[in-house]
Amino acid sequence: MDEIIAEVGVYAPLVINGVKALIVLVVGWMIAGAVSRFVHNRMTNNPRIDPTLGGFAASIVRWLILLIVLVAVLNLFGIEATSLVAMLGAATLAIGLALQGTLSDLAAGFMLILFRPFRIGQYVDIGGTSGTVKDLNLFFTEMATPDNVQIVVPNGQVWGQTIRNFSHHETRRVDLVFGIDYDDDPDKAMGLILDLAKGDERVLADPEPWVRLTNLGESSVDLTARLWCKAADYWELKFAMTKAVKEAFDANGISIPYPHQVEVRKSA
Repeated sequence: MDEIIAEVGVYAPLVINGVKALIVLVVGWMIAGAVSRFVHNRMTNNPRIDPTLGGFAASIVRWLILLIVLVAVLNLFGIEATSLVAMLGAATLAIGLALQGTLSDLAAGFMLILFRPFRIGQYVDIGGTSGTVKDLNLFFTEMATPDNVQIVVPNGQVWGQTIRNFSHHETRRVDLVFGIDYDDDPDKAMGLILDLAKGDERVLADPEPWVRLTNLGESSVDLTARLWCKAADYWELKFAMTKAVKEAFDANGISIPYPHQVEVRKSA
């Protein structure tokens, strides 16, 4: 009986510390999440702070709190912070090799937030992957495609790719190509396109709308229109102009040809 009591006495502190550690972990995890959300909301709701900084700062706060929680848990088991630092210092090479991808993502995250090639809410193309930026934190960038599919890209891959930011500038150029029949009057067709462009309030006067004959194709004469608009109006203007030009061509007897072959028969 004494031996059992002695064994219980040996393991009791470990069990108690284990329960304390579990409580500290759960409470610390909850606090980290709550503080992270608080920082994120306060920063994103402040018009003077870039929303991109909100998610990044919240991510840093979360991981710092979790690190403090980890140190507190280790202290419960008699591992001092100084000992922990010494252990990490001795294992730096091994940790660096094992987590080189994660450390690369972390470093890339700081580079992205420092140089800001894009911001939250902007539409970008990263190495062929396009979407609207939803979040940027320490380790990855989250985007959403136009059909609302989530895309998560590690920051290391983002920083190492060519980034095309379609929302960076306030204005964009809309390029439209229309094919007309060889028997149609190109000047008349270009005049119709130009009138429609000048009549749309979304088309900017400066730079001036531009329509030219740019190509003699196999089955059509190609006319190119270049119109400038605000970036937010790009797609609606493109769709509206395409429809309007089709209707104007139909009303004025200008045909839009399609590829066809003409069979030539030789006489015997």
